[in-house]
Amino acid sequence: MIKVFIGYDPREAAAYNVLCHSINARASAPVSIVPLALSQLGGLMWRERNPLQSTDFSFSRFLTPHLCDFEGWAIFMDCDMLVLDDIAKLWELRDDRYAVMCVKHDHTPKEDVKFLGAVQTTYEKKNWSSVMLMNANKCKALTPRYVNEASGLDLHRFNWLDNEDLIGDIPHRWNHLVDYDPDLPIQEISNLHYTLGGPYFADYAACGYAQNWLDEREKMLFAG
Repeated sequence: MIKVFIGYDPREAAAYNVLCHSINARASAPVSIVPLALSQLGGLMWRERNPLQSTDFSFSRFLTPHLCDFEGWAIFMDCDMLVLDDIAKLWELRDDRYAVMCVKHDHTPKEDVKFLGAVQTTYEKKNWSSVMLMNANKCKALTPRYVNEASGLDLHRFNWLDNEDLIGDIPHRWNHLVDYDPDLPIQEISNLHYTLGGPYFADYAACGYAQNWLDEREKMLFAG
């Protein structure tokens, strides 16, 4: 069973549901998808919302290993994505040498504001944590207490790992940053990431690869 945890924010409910459809429509193996919705996490998240926090799941993503009882592997994904490939291909990349595997972006945003007026922040390892293959047994530092009390930078920079040798690479195609990364033929991309804002927001209706997302939504809504 491929375990997928997806960050959930009520303001991006459309994005979440289209992402789920895109995964299920292309998967060649059974997939279990869990939304990381704060309303469903009970007492696991108690930290106050940070003014720089752009989504409800900025920090809850790091509860993924705990929710797996620190056993096996799981995939975490932001909800502002569109999977264009078989998620089993990403799952097959699991390597027990690592605690976490991700696309190691060298990403420095130029804008100050992104979707819904959220402050755009810049930090080392920006967007590394937006798609993660997580080896739960090697992520035992991510207890609920740590996730709630550690700084955002410590979490997103993977400072909870003993060393950076525990961070493995996955191919860039699994986290293509729309309107940041160079435009590529769609067959060269496995996962589109509308990190600045997707076509489900009026202000980003004309973003890169908008039609791909709109087409996926139509396939989800209308059979045939």
